[in-house]
Amino acid sequence: MRTEVIKQECSCMNEEELKRAGAVIRNGGLVAFPTETVYGLGGDALNPESSKKIYAAKGRPSDNPLIVHICCMEDLEPLVSEIPEAAVKLAEAFWPGPLTMVLPKSQLVPKETTGGLDTVAVRMPSHEVAKAFIREAGGYVAAPSANLSGRPSPTQARYVLEDMDGRIEMIIDGGDIPIGLESTIVDLTQEEPMILRPGYITAAMLEEVLGKVDTDPTILDGTCKERPKAPGMRYRHYAPKGSMLIVEGASKAVISEINRRLAADKEAGLRTGVLATRENVDAFGADVVKCMGSREKEEEIATSLYRCLREMDDENVERIYSESFSTNGIGQAIMNRLLKAAGHEILILEEDA
Repeated sequence: MRTEVIKQECSCMNEEELKRAGAVIRNGGLVAFPTETVYGLGGDALNPESSKKIYAAKGRPSDNPLIVHICCMEDLEPLVSEIPEAAVKLAEAFWPGPLTMVLPKSQLVPKETTGGLDTVAVRMPSHEVAKAFIREAGGYVAAPSANLSGRPSPTQARYVLEDMDGRIEMIIDGGDIPIGLESTIVDLTQEEPMILRPGYITAAMLEEVLGKVDTDPTILDGTCKERPKAPGMRYRHYAPKGSMLIVEGASKAVISEINRRLAADKEAGLRTGVLATRENVDAFGADVVKCMGSREKEEEIATSLYRCLREMDDENVERIYSESFSTNGIGQAIMNRLLKAAGHEILILEEDA
């Protein structure tokens, strides 16, 4: 299969090419497209064969539900058996935007799309190209991130092509992605809303709208014996090819410990890399040092995280170290992705007595 790449800019969209992309979906094919979070791998959400193709293209376990993307609020009702008041409030506050809601599904949605569950995950992206594409595709596009399962999610079309060339019909290149982390997922099917995956929409933001919101305890705790509430969170995600360790502690101690380990790795002949903050980027002696952004602007870190992980692979880094971050606000989402990328390998340095 030849994978075609077409370029689309929010400020100047080519309607004819978007119609062609939409026709691919309606005919049962797959198209990768930009959203404000990451690139998505789209298929017809109401066609079970399309959902099977998505799982096959990604190498994704079939019990990992797909998110259904819509482009207007009117399209939600046919997908679900009920729309609770909490969903209406969240949609008014955050849609279109990087929030996914889990709701009881209707008979319209095949279980191939929902990973066999009786619930459906739905979101309405804010990216203008995404909305136009979804409209041309028929209004219901199932889409996980457009990467091979387990790899860092793509925030640039070139990484979509790297993973999906020959596996899908088309890629819509919408340029660099602004947010860079997948959407927040909140489950509204139980008595108390629960965050199943952290993202740009934080717990504090959700609580301003709904009041008390619970959080799945497995999000940051790799030793938690409970099973993640979201099936997809059971699997390794976002991982670079090299082994990875997060080092947490006071800044000077973290720099010292990472540099000590870098020296030993170099003696062993390993190519080394560090994911660093702007404040510390010049302090590390690795072969490759990637600046993710400033601690004062964690949105920068979110935007650059997956790109930095992909670039570590581009530069054949075998051993990667990363600074850690606060778990408040969007830092929770950043640490969730880092921990999964590192297989929950984290070294916590004790403070000096």
